[in-house]
Amino acid sequence: MRLHAFVAMPFGKKPGPDGTIIDFNEIYNTLLKPAIEAAGLEVFRADFEQRAGDIKTDMFQELLITDLVVADLTLDNPNVWYELGIRHALRSRGIVLVQGPRPTQPFDIYTDRKLNYSLQNGLPDPATLKKDQDALTEMVKATIESWHGRKVSPVYQLLPNLQEPQWQNLRVGDAKEFWDIHDAWLNQIDLARKRGDIGGLLVLADEAPVVAFRTQAYLKAGIALRKVECFEFALEQLEKALTVEPDHLQGLQEQGICLQRLALLGKPGYSLERARAHYRHVLETHPNDAETWALLARIDKDAWVESWRHLDTIEARRDEAAYQEALLDQAIASYSEAFRRNPGHYYSGINALTLIHLSHELRINTPQDKHTESMAGAVQFGAECEADQNQWFWSKATLGDLQVLIGTMDTVTRAYKDAIVYAEQNWFALNSSLTQLRLLASLGFKPDNVKAGIDTFERAMARLQKPENKWQPRKVFLFSGHMIDAPDRATPRFPADKEAIAAEKIAQALDKLGANPEDLALIQGSNGGDILFAEACLQRGVKLKLLQPFEEPAFIQKSVLPGGDSWRERYYKIKPQANIKAAPIELGEPPKDVDPYERCNRWLLYSALAYGIDKVQFICLWNGECGDAPGGTAQMYQEVNEKTGQVIWLDTKKF
Repeated sequence: MRLHAFVAMPFGKKPGPDGTIIDFNEIYNTLLKPAIEAAGLEVFRADFEQRAGDIKTDMFQELLITDLVVADLTLDNPNVWYELGIRHALRSRGIVLVQGPRPTQPFDIYTDRKLNYSLQNGLPDPATLKKDQDALTEMVKATIESWHGRKVSPVYQLLPNLQEPQWQNLRVGDAKEFWDIHDAWLNQIDLARKRGDIGGLLVLADEAPVVAFRTQAYLKAGIALRKVECFEFALEQLEKALTVEPDHLQGLQEQGICLQRLALLGKPGYSLERARAHYRHVLETHPNDAETWALLARIDKDAWVESWRHLDTIEARRDEAAYQEALLDQAIASYSEAFRRNPGHYYSGINALTLIHLSHELRINTPQDKHTESMAGAVQFGAECEADQNQWFWSKATLGDLQVLIGTMDTVTRAYKDAIVYAEQNWFALNSSLTQLRLLASLGFKPDNVKAGIDTFERAMARLQKPENKWQPRKVFLFSGHMIDAPDRATPRFPADKEAIAAEKIAQALDKLGANPEDLALIQGSNGGDILFAEACLQRGVKLKLLQPFEEPAFIQKSVLPGGDSWRERYYKIKPQANIKAAPIELGEPPKDVDPYERCNRWLLYSALAYGIDKVQFICLWNGECGDAPGGTAQMYQEVNEKTGQVIWLDTKKF
């Protein structure tokens, strides 16, 4: 969806500074609106005269939330100045000033950059209209691209410590239409997240009513991708969110987690030091955030564990663990700092305390030794004070972890049994605690207490069935191709007599990629290339998913039947073996300015990339020319080639 621009300007015909009657509606229609739209924005203007103190609510809402405000200051119009003042007060950026000829400049914005346009007899000057349009288009683009550069509002320039209100707090209660659109969009976002449709989530993020809303959508997509370990693609979404809100704390934390995981995986260009530097930078702005301190500690803790966990014997592991004391000390220091900053963050406290006790076992002196007794009491108090019922398993498990350090086998068993009551048969939660205990066991730490804890969790988990891991494809084949030419098509693109050779080329491409039942194919399901590809995939046992721009009856009518009844019969043979989803059902109807086919292409692409960028192979049946409409093979080819470069092009011109 395009960004929004709000135009604050006089309406109708008004006398100018020299008495000439200026037609502001003509200025809007022939200069401002076309130029702003050429920059890719959708333009909003309240098309009637406003009285001071009588601002229409939807207009007022747009003024606060819109991506860009363009204010025409040709006249000293009180409504325009009022609207500009509101924007300056509540938003620090996203403002473009324009004006026609005027003899003097207002003092408050005398030095602000403005676009000066020419008039002739109160209308845009035909001799300079094109130049003025182009200049405004470039100015709008530059303002959007430099969103997080210098603050434009003089209010925020003069008050550098003033913080913009969160956009959620700028909700005008009576702006019903505006927020109805937002709430419907947000509901679709939550539905996509709950069903695990990351591709759909990303499509919806692109369709946010205004850019301010996109932060939450890209953040949710980034978190979902991080959880399925698509760290690089997750980073891409998190960076989009942070482009809108660069100080968004959760987004910055998630970014650090991805940087750390990519470093541990040995991905080129990523290192633990880069992740550490990232968290240190976050702490410059959020020095009291315990979670960020804990994430910084986690880097050193994980690096310390990785240094010894691969060794074969307890003695070898303990020796290497002691040798890597610098990492251990740094982890203890960061966890301790997190707990000091927020004594309610008992997760950090128990981690610091556990690592301190481990350092004693390994005969390492740590500066935190003197705090162990007081820290134990503080951890117990913090965990016992947990008020959120959703966190009660973790608070109770923390009390069990504490007993491992300072209690007996009986107190360990009793504490963990109390925690398991609140796990609600959550296998993953129980396994998380068990994994930590097994890590301690691998160092021979407190063997009796640790064994009591392991036995307690293993007994509880024996009654539960381990959840099956969600199936993940080995490779993801994304396909786009021409439909069979209609009999009356003037310029052949994929004539029916080329069907056999196209089928052969598709089969060869799949065989070259080793297509097998461990793979997944994504297509729309149109006649011609799509159905040929689907048939070839099913012959090789490849799982098939069809994502369609319309509900199935409409899709068959628009994209299958034009090839003839035989293609409909072939579609229905494929259907029982495919998972079919329709965009209007899964994502809601597309916004008014979004082409359904183009939208579906993005859904297909994002869905493929959500399995991992390295897995995606794009096969296209294409003549190399731009299509008849948006959303065709040409567009998909361009987007995939930019993302992965893993493309097999079957050129129909060479058949």
